[in-house]
Amino acid sequence: MKFKRQRMDDSGVNLTPLIDVVFLLLIFFMVSTTFTKESRLNLELPSAQGEPARQENKVLEVVIDASGHYRVNEQALLDHTVESLMAAMRELAGSDSELPVIITADANSPHQSVITAMDAAGRLGFAKLSLTTQDPNLASPDANTADLNSTSAK
Repeated sequence: MKFKRQRMDDSGVNLTPLIDVVFLLLIFFMVSTTFTKESRLNLELPSAQGEPARQENKVLEVVIDASGHYRVNEQALLDHTVESLMAAMRELAGSDSELPVIITADANSPHQSVITAMDAAGRLGFAKLSLTTQDPNLASPDANTADLNSTSAK
């Protein structure tokens, strides 16, 4: 007896080995990847010790309060934009870009406010920039006034 062979049509590609390889790669990357939680990052901010910088007669002092509002040489600004800060600094300093700028920020002030003040001073061409810090040996948690040291940052 003679049986007829049925012809099989090979019109498609077998995807089973490809799917197996993809699943093996997926499992490999899932096992080898480490996931970190950036929200659990604990920072201990530095303190500065040293001699206080000598005070010059004429300085430009920018004070930033806890809510991010600026005061330039004890004059409050109407708004806390970089343009008004730059205008106040330009008005008080005139054309003297050699005038030292001291930035004093509250411990709870937004970091962006400090960076904005530094950016404004840099845009106006001030090269002498100082940030005030608190001496950790003299600081007490219930003290209202603190001895401020000035540290130079260029």
